[in-house]
Amino acid sequence: MKLRFRRTTSARNGFGPDAVEVEPRRLRVSSSSCATLAITGYPREVSPGWLEPLLTYPGRLDVSVHVEPVPSLIASDRLRKQLARLESGLRNDHQHGRLLDPGSEAAAEDAQELASRIARGQSKLFRASIYLTVHATGPDELDDACAQVRALAASLLLDARQVTFRQLQGWISSLPLAYDNLTMRRTFDTPALAAAFPFTSPDLTAELGPTAVLYGANLSSASLVAWDRFEQANHNSVILATSGSGKSYLAKLEALRSLYCGVEVAVIDPEDEYARLASSVGGAYLHLGAPKVRLNPFDLPPRSQHGDDPLTRRALFLHTLIAVMLGETLSNAAKAALDRAILAAYRSAGITTEPRTWKRRPPVMRDLANALAKDKDPNAKELAAGLAPYVSGSHRQLFDGQTTTRPDSHLIVFSLRDLPEEIKAVGTLLTLDAVWRRISNPNNRRPRLVVVDEAWLLMKDPEGARFLLRMAKSARKHWAGVSVVTQDAADLLGSDMGQAVIANSTTQILLKQAPQAIDRVTDAFGLSDGERQLLLSAERGMGLLAAGRQRVAFQVISSPAEHAIVTSSPQELTSYEEADL
Repeated sequence: MKLRFRRTTSARNGFGPDAVEVEPRRLRVSSSSCATLAITGYPREVSPGWLEPLLTYPGRLDVSVHVEPVPSLIASDRLRKQLARLESGLRNDHQHGRLLDPGSEAAAEDAQELASRIARGQSKLFRASIYLTVHATGPDELDDACAQVRALAASLLLDARQVTFRQLQGWISSLPLAYDNLTMRRTFDTPALAAAFPFTSPDLTAELGPTAVLYGANLSSASLVAWDRFEQANHNSVILATSGSGKSYLAKLEALRSLYCGVEVAVIDPEDEYARLASSVGGAYLHLGAPKVRLNPFDLPPRSQHGDDPLTRRALFLHTLIAVMLGETLSNAAKAALDRAILAAYRSAGITTEPRTWKRRPPVMRDLANALAKDKDPNAKELAAGLAPYVSGSHRQLFDGQTTTRPDSHLIVFSLRDLPEEIKAVGTLLTLDAVWRRISNPNNRRPRLVVVDEAWLLMKDPEGARFLLRMAKSARKHWAGVSVVTQDAADLLGSDMGQAVIANSTTQILLKQAPQAIDRVTDAFGLSDGERQLLLSAERGMGLLAAGRQRVAFQVISSPAEHAIVTSSPQELTSYEEADL
């Protein structure tokens, strides 16, 4: 029996085939043939991504998964009845002296465990159906393809049956219409259903939590690469790549998708690349170097964040900041002179070790320079001379007064583009300190991501690198992750501090590498010959995600809407601006 459906003339301008010929066990759609197989049997235990081999089938295969939630009251009632039937059967076998059925025993145990999880609210029930539509050019080729797909399904302990006299309904059910016309369903609980989705890479076995982020498509299979940094031993990451290979694109895309998951993001942006992202999602944008935009490094934390001695903690940070500002490692005598001047500057503002004084207006950089100038120690005089550009010279704009803004948003971008090149490292350190104060607030804990773009600006200074390392080591304790992005691998791999930052980053992402740096990268990350060649010949957005011994090659993918937000291409940005006009 064959049925033929042909579109009318008025409908030919729409989407779809010109004709569909229905046979009992196959369809002929235009010039090709297809057949739908329904999954009727499932394995008892599965692992995450267990359906992924279906996506690696070399031929054309449409995999359709339909999911319908079961209300908790109905699920509990059904489980209670099912458990009663199973236990009744087991008791009946026992009373008549028959051997117990292992399958029935296992089913009863599973039903009892599932009922317990549903009662505690730890799981839910779903009705799910899986259909496989196989395509081929002719009937003979279709029969061979169906046999191969059934064999592949059997290797996964799936029973795939070719539907009879319902091929049209099966084909419609496999189309992206969210319409299950076959309704050949099976009950799944939450973990089993989550494991059924083939959206995980077989090369990454870590669990995915609510903060998982999609990085791209797996280059070795048809699966997707999703990764949750907050489920790892530490939450930090490093992105190493050459200029123009897509490292900032990936960092912005990860920040955007982290915002989707409720993660608060702070960005240190040296090149003003994140302005469009901040504008698109309603984030806060702080333009350091602009008129009347200042961050006072002498600010004490709010009263709610006061520790045992916030004054001492500020003094220690100021030691690091002054060393970066002067571009040198201070001698012991210079450190002693600086410590005296810092405490003297706070005393001049009426701030001492007494907690009641910590709410007073803090000093500024000019007060520190005056305290150094009054000190008779020659080291103090030398420090005061070194601070002159930041007090009365060309760099004073950033430090000439109290803090002017305290941004509070789900996305905070600190732009350093307008800062002179000589003080960008200073600006990076100041903004990291401001971000760290927010992260370490015990009264506002939530997952946070700190993106340090062009980290080489800070890593080239020993004190700046040391501060970044301390932050990377402590971030996990405050539910935060630091993402270090740099185009110069030598800045990280060429120093002990940089290697320590990498060692404290579970997630390591390598995009295209320069031939001059590939040997050092290969030795540092233990790359194989194939991985080395991949990084040398990688196209833009192609790279390697490594987490310990787990590694996967991937290609960054984004939707058109995401691409419009994160792209830095001048040509594309110009076209977007013209379209907005």
